[in-house]
Amino acid sequence: MAVNTTALGLAVVLSGAIAVFHYVRGTEWESAPDISEEVLERRAASVPETDFPEPYNRSIGGGGGAPAAAVGGEAAEEGELEGETTQGGSGPGDIPEDEVEYFEVEFAKQGETVELPNNQPILDSGEDEGFDLPYACRQGQCVSCAGHITDGPSEDFVEHDNQEMLSGDEIDEGYTLTCVAYPRDDFTLETGEAP
Repeated sequence: MAVNTTALGLAVVLSGAIAVFHYVRGTEWESAPDISEEVLERRAASVPETDFPEPYNRSIGGGGGAPAAAVGGEAAEEGELEGETTQGGSGPGDIPEDEVEYFEVEFAKQGETVELPNNQPILDSGEDEGFDLPYACRQGQCVSCAGHITDGPSEDFVEHDNQEMLSGDEIDEGYTLTCVAYPRDDFTLETGEAP
């Protein structure tokens, strides 16, 4: 077996050079400081606060679910078809003030029991009590605000107004969407629990 001395010599020299460079002390060059946080803070300070709810990010925009403003700055009204008449009292949120009932709802994770009106969604009432409850769409079209009623099927304790995400089995298991759920009995609620 013949050994190529040129290749062997070159391999030894390269290995030695790598070892020397590995152990030689560098110039201790330091990179520039990271300014990304400073840039983000400056950009955030330049963005004006709005009343428009920001889905999935409540830290920007202030949340609140205020009605959208029309171009003229006034609240926009819902459209109606020509010849259509509007009927009052069509949903649980339209209950007149003199007919409102109150129910005791225990917020298990918050450790408090509060009286909630049956003409206001549980999410809104909980926020009025100072609870930081999860939400995103406020229209029953996601499960960000989902909660679990531990006392039984949710329809025994709340009325859902146009929820579109929970199946009949999930409702029977006690799940509810707090943004469109109106209380109609006393119950215990675990917030932030999705099926």
